[in-house]
Amino acid sequence: MSGMQIGPYQEFAKEKLGFEFKTIDYLVTALTHRSYVNEHKKSVSEHNERLEFLGDAVLELSVTDYLYRNHSEPEGILTSWRSSLVRTESIGEAGGLLGYEPLLRMSRGEKNGSDRARQQILANAFEALIGAIYLERGYDDADKFITKHITSKLESILESGSWRDPKSHLQEVSQRIDGHTPVYKVLGEEGPDHDKVFMLGVYVGDKLMGKGSGSSKQNAQQEAAKAALTAYEKRGK
Repeated sequence: MSGMQIGPYQEFAKEKLGFEFKTIDYLVTALTHRSYVNEHKKSVSEHNERLEFLGDAVLELSVTDYLYRNHSEPEGILTSWRSSLVRTESIGEAGGLLGYEPLLRMSRGEKNGSDRARQQILANAFEALIGAIYLERGYDDADKFITKHITSKLESILESGSWRDPKSHLQEVSQRIDGHTPVYKVLGEEGPDHDKVFMLGVYVGDKLMGKGSGSSKQNAQQEAAKAALTAYEKRGK
């Protein structure tokens, strides 16, 4: 990587990953967003999407292997657990905790983007980082990294019940407690068409039990269902 300081990248690798990269290009590329390449075409030619593609496959195999070997639940439940572990929010949070955001190379516009866009970039970089570790150190080290930062969250996910589909769970709870099926209604929209945010409310009977927002009506419904489930939990205490 000519023309750039690799020291901070090796320091990150040594402190957070426990080793230094022999091929530092893997790490730097993993933390390079497509938008940065677009702004520096003369000096930078590769972004992290190919490494993300590789890392996504390694992540899914690692989590699937762990669940298969350690739990005897049916395929449908294991699939739900895996989805909860590898969703954007989970791996984006893991990326934030690792602290590589200051090393991310992206355009000025992306740096000033929405929180949702930032979380997606962090998540994509996390998968690319897995790909970089896999190429540099092999599957076993990539698997250890995933176990430490992702699979270790399984216990808390099971305790909280967050692996369950919130809408299905809410329907069970509302019918059991109140005898009503939840109804979702759009409360508002904001933002341009390419970055729209929907606000929805979920009603049980005539009562508004929760609100949620998201980049799609489906995502907003899920968030509203989570809020309603929290309301039911508080009611039961």
